[in-house]
Amino acid sequence: MLVTAIEARPLRSLERVRVPLGPGITSVVGPNGVGKTNLVEALYFALTGRSFRTSDRRDLIPFGGSLARAEVTVRDADGIERRLLASVSRTEGRRHLLDGSPADPATIARSRPPVAVFAPDRLSLVKGPPAERRAHLDGFLAARWPARGELRKRFGQALAQRNAMVARVAAGFGSPDGLDVWDAGVADAAAPLIAARGEAVAELAPAFAAALAELGLEGGALAYAPRADGDAAAIRVGLRERRDADLKLGRSSWGPHLDEVKLSVDGRALRKYGSQGQQRAALLALLFAEREALLAARRVTPLLLLDDVMSELDPGRRERLVARFGAGGQTLITAADEESLPAAARVSMVRMPSPGVVAASGDSGAEAA
Repeated sequence: MLVTAIEARPLRSLERVRVPLGPGITSVVGPNGVGKTNLVEALYFALTGRSFRTSDRRDLIPFGGSLARAEVTVRDADGIERRLLASVSRTEGRRHLLDGSPADPATIARSRPPVAVFAPDRLSLVKGPPAERRAHLDGFLAARWPARGELRKRFGQALAQRNAMVARVAAGFGSPDGLDVWDAGVADAAAPLIAARGEAVAELAPAFAAALAELGLEGGALAYAPRADGDAAAIRVGLRERRDADLKLGRSSWGPHLDEVKLSVDGRALRKYGSQGQQRAALLALLFAEREALLAARRVTPLLLLDDVMSELDPGRRERLVARFGAGGQTLITAADEESLPAAARVSMVRMPSPGVVAASGDSGAEAA
């Protein structure tokens, strides 16, 4: 599945830009301040309906404007093209359309490639709270095993129902014994999610360690640390044992909604003890591990969006980084300096305009090299 073009009309500093994309590596080159990161964000927004930089989509609207909009063209293995459009308006809210019509998230996800982003803003995946790592892992689960794509949603619904009942009982409405049925619902949804997460991390861990070593960090490890473990029956017992504590808190205090995904080097958590460079390397290694797993499983290969990835790598690591993309798939790299890119990353280039120039010349959006 290939993204053949991205259009931003407008989005942040991009007034009207259209960039064609091909297979393999496309490098977007230009001085700081011309909107390279905004272009990456536009591509992510068009595909997913979200931003990787902000939780408020209205931040994408240009200053003084009322609308942000991005559109991509996606071609599948049979040559069929689909168009995805994402927009956000101050007056009408947000939209995510497939071929001009509203579509549910599952249908849209099947019509686009998975997308993985490396950007300085994404370092929170390594150094931020566990919730971000859980959500990221569950996204990989859905891409790796599509039949398991609903596990996270199913557990979330069961947890919300139990939390609502815990709050009612804590407020004096109902008996604690009435929680038995809700414990069973949570346990039945939790067990397959925990098992799937464990299987995913076990598959990713060797490739993560190898990629991290290639980037100069030996002793890297990826591990899953579930709060609850075992089959549904064992989880039901655990929930009942913690019922008094849950009633005091007014919510469920134990389960896969509190799990951790640990990234470490030599047993030291990168979240707490890793330098900025080590955390950048860990994020790259995680994305590479996921890409390799999907390639090996012959799933749709993720589109990699690598923003300013070369700036803290020496020439040897830059070469090894680019060589990893030779196995297939599609990658977009941004760089301020063409000379920082290995030769293989300069075959297909797009040059962004000079600082202050936000409107594209002609209909192509940016100059293609």
